[in-house]
Amino acid sequence: MAITNHPDAKAFILHWGEMGTQWGVNRSVAQMHALLYLSDRPVTADEIVEQLGLARSNISNGLKELQGYGIVRRVHVEGDRRDHFVAETDLWDMLMQIVAERKRREIDPTIQLLEELSQKMADDPGAPPYIRERVTRMHEFISTLGNWYEQVRVLPKPTLVTLMKLGGKVARFVKPITKKKD
Repeated sequence: MAITNHPDAKAFILHWGEMGTQWGVNRSVAQMHALLYLSDRPVTADEIVEQLGLARSNISNGLKELQGYGIVRRVHVEGDRRDHFVAETDLWDMLMQIVAERKRREIDPTIQLLEELSQKMADDPGAPPYIRERVTRMHEFISTLGNWYEQVRVLPKPTLVTLMKLGGKVARFVKPITKKKD
């Protein structure tokens, strides 16, 4: 039975595609990911074409993108010369792969640009002070976020789960920093 024959599975795949567009991912790529995630066995590109009704070229490009994110991998099935694909089903591993790739593609170049701009503006007496200050603050903020991510990503999975479940309660363990009034 095709996964898309089940109405709830189809609803999940369609919703995942819609959510993908909100996250900056092509709808069909997100739908491919959802289909592979739900599958209990490796799936060929032709099966994806058949189940989602997308063009073969679209499937090929989407599979490359998903493999680039590290959340889908190509596998071989004994006795079948075709490539098959499986999605990462460990949700934590999937999340960490996606975040790592997004950081590499989006955050790291931004940190680099802001650092360059901060340095240029520090040496530029013609740079308006408020722009210099805002660019520098943005650089410090995003760099801090990047550093936090690097520290958190190496924590063991059970620790990450506990942190997530603690949510705002984690603040009980942190002494608040107060600014002195001038």
